[in-house]
Amino acid sequence: MTKLFDEIRQFHESFEQKVLIENKRLIAQATKELAESNMAKGLSIGEQTPDFTLKDPTGVSITLYEELKKGPVILTFYRGGWCPYCNLELRAYQRVLKDITAAGGQLIAISPQTPDSSLTTKEKNELEFLVLSDTNGSVAENYNLIFKLPDYQIKIYKEYGADLTIHNGNDTWELPVPATYIIDRSGKIRFASVDPDFTKREEPTRMVELLKEVL
Repeated sequence: MTKLFDEIRQFHESFEQKVLIENKRLIAQATKELAESNMAKGLSIGEQTPDFTLKDPTGVSITLYEELKKGPVILTFYRGGWCPYCNLELRAYQRVLKDITAAGGQLIAISPQTPDSSLTTKEKNELEFLVLSDTNGSVAENYNLIFKLPDYQIKIYKEYGADLTIHNGNDTWELPVPATYIIDRSGKIRFASVDPDFTKREEPTRMVELLKEVL
């Protein structure tokens, strides 16, 4: 099975060749500033995860603690369908979805996108797991993942066609730091990964193995 790490590396090498040197410097600067700040550090292993209720693209409300009654959950926060790194990650999770289900677990992905944008993401990537919309960022905030993009980064995103006011339906220009949690039936966090570098993601096959340890 193709590894997400390899897919991201190949894409990143290609993408880097197309990005202006100054923009690469500014993107790296934004990542460094976020890493050095006290923002978006996420929750830690052993903490009790906050409950939430969010809607899927069809308008159905999904509550985390109700889902946990069915089994442990891999919960991943992604930036949006406009982000190629997120799309690679989501597709990689789809490839191991049967393994997650076979292990008795579930997979939930959350972004700040509107339900319509989430539906586009789900259909484009042919995703069969729950894709939920945190349109006001309240869930990401409760998980200590939310941050606001600096003005110079907003300018770059607009240049590359990533207008978050369209995708997210508001003008806050806030995003969650990409994060992945494994949550047991009691709501306790058993694994946590939070990285301010949006090009780095956990390997889904590894998440499956860690999930099995929770069962």
